[in-house]
Amino acid sequence: MKRGVIFSGVALVAVAAAGVAAAGFGGGRADGTEEPSAQPATTTQVTRQTLVKATTVEGELSHGDPVPLASQAQGTVTWLPGVGATISRGQALLRADERPVVLLYGALPIYRPLAAGVEGADVTQFERNLRELGYTGFTVDDEYTSSTASAVKRWQDDLGVTETGTVDASLVVVASGAVRVAELTARVGSPAGGEMYTFTGTTRIITVPVDAGEAGWAVKNAPVTVTLPDGKEVAGKVASVGTVATGDDSEDQGPNSTGTDDAQIQVTVTVADQRALGSLEQTPVDVAYVADEREDVLTVPVAALLALAEGGYGLEVVENGASRYVAVDTGLFADGRVEVSGGGLAEGMTVGLPK
Repeated sequence: MKRGVIFSGVALVAVAAAGVAAAGFGGGRADGTEEPSAQPATTTQVTRQTLVKATTVEGELSHGDPVPLASQAQGTVTWLPGVGATISRGQALLRADERPVVLLYGALPIYRPLAAGVEGADVTQFERNLRELGYTGFTVDDEYTSSTASAVKRWQDDLGVTETGTVDASLVVVASGAVRVAELTARVGSPAGGEMYTFTGTTRIITVPVDAGEAGWAVKNAPVTVTLPDGKEVAGKVASVGTVATGDDSEDQGPNSTGTDDAQIQVTVTVADQRALGSLEQTPVDVAYVADEREDVLTVPVAALLALAEGGYGLEVVENGASRYVAVDTGLFADGRVEVSGGGLAEGMTVGLPK
């Protein structure tokens, strides 16, 4: 039994364009059945499978929108990473007067000094980072204790900064994860306070602008196929769907168009296998999603369809060395195949392919 999944990136506009031949039933016997005809020279089989039609939209591969990295360090910038460099938890984002400003992970910024006696969610976040960096001797909770301060002094000693046991924004910057330097906006010798550079995440993503009225396919975790410029296909999935639609305010709009005509939302697609993306950093890509699907249906090549003189379509069924015409109903067209149904039609039947 032949089963499979067929994907299509091109929708059929007219069946005739696929080479459908014309035929008429005609010549029936007295009992209403059809006279057998000569066998066709070329045949194929009716198969049962899942038929899937995919629609392709344009997307952009990148590291996402850059955001500014602001430093609250004092002094003069003595070192900055290069564009494209990646920085992980505990590593230096820059150096001010040769003292590092260190990256930690989380959602809360360092908005106050953390010292013994301070309590709150920012303490929990910091202590979790300290533990991930390999320091122990304290409990990860919402209280900054003397034990926490002792661990911080050991960490500060390893960093080569003054061992105060207190942490503030001059030493630490918080981001959601590892960062990649996008563009330098400061230079060595600049004041250490202010914006140093812009950064993105280290994971490459794909952003797809989608017409708001045609975004029904874009649901979280929906599978997609990403086609790279070299033709390589990579599996992806929808990670997020924008909730704010933006319109086109350009002068290219027609006189009768409205803002809702061009309203779009942004869909973000992730690719688990980042190595499959090769060395590409930013490039247009194609994103194919499932637009329609029929499970466990009978299919034949579109070229097997016959346009019947009586109207509708049929197949030339070959049996026992002869052939007969059978009327069929058509369903989904995808990738050169068509869903067919009708009385007497079965998987494995041999049908003709018109010349």
